[in-house]
Amino acid sequence: MTFGRDRLRELLDAVLDENNATLERMAQHAYASQWHFSRTFAVGTGESPVALRRRVMLERAAWQLRHGSSVTDAAFAAGYDSVEGFARAFVRAYGYPPSEAARVLGTGRRDPGAPAPVDHWLPAPNGVHFHPPTNLWVEEDGGRSTAPDYPAAEVLAQMVQHDLADTRYLLERATELDDDERDRIRFPGLVVLEWDGPEESVSRVLGNLVRAKEMWLASMAGADHPEDSDNGIDSLTVRFEDVAPRWVETIRDIHRRGAWGDVLIDALCDPPESFVLGGVVAHVLTFAAHRRQLARHMMRAVGLDVDHGDPLDWNRSSS
Repeated sequence: MTFGRDRLRELLDAVLDENNATLERMAQHAYASQWHFSRTFAVGTGESPVALRRRVMLERAAWQLRHGSSVTDAAFAAGYDSVEGFARAFVRAYGYPPSEAARVLGTGRRDPGAPAPVDHWLPAPNGVHFHPPTNLWVEEDGGRSTAPDYPAAEVLAQMVQHDLADTRYLLERATELDDDERDRIRFPGLVVLEWDGPEESVSRVLGNLVRAKEMWLASMAGADHPEDSDNGIDSLTVRFEDVAPRWVETIRDIHRRGAWGDVLIDALCDPPESFVLGGVVAHVLTFAAHRRQLARHMMRAVGLDVDHGDPLDWNRSSS
């Protein structure tokens, strides 16, 4: 089912009108029942009315934060009842807290040849995005190549966000251990990947959890690989908060360009090796999940009562 421009505009107006914060108000604006309005809108755009409104409002908030808005002002302008609820939603969508938006989005990154600023855009199945200062932007191809790709993209986004949220949780819990306990050998001789060396302690496991993203981002950017840095908990936390938003932005950029099959030739390897970008992301997520559980086993051995790191629990708590 397709819509002409006027009909699509009418539906979008009903969803995004400042006074239509609920599905009931949206449907009233469109002179339709809630069921009929939701079904018609979802068939035409591939997204529910509430989901599209929430996403576009977050995109607008990200743009506002980049241009100097306070987190509080952006939160209430986006229709959230509390700053805390807004912050949770923002972290889920972008992978970093709203307080970091000005720094991360202030880099001026653009897709090659992109006709408009898109660094605040989130993945969309219909190409509809917030376009500053008060407009929408609809990508020419509707924002999707094939519909089945979008459920997969949503799963990937969940995995990426959970990995970062869970790593942040483990770094916070690790502060409850003193330096000796973090550095104590728990699993003698344990090696996860040969080139990363032994990972026998909490500090070493958490260090490689952070370092893996630093290493692969350096390879993608053609930069020198970072040195094997200090794995002290304060240093690790600073490094993580630096690499996390860059990792999310890189994955969003790969997705926007449809570059999952692009090949990275890592000349810093000896000998040089080729890696498919989709495989790189899968590699990082796979071994990140393994290391997060490994860190849990070590923390429990010290006596810390840590959770299971279940994405289902994370999803419920952050909804």
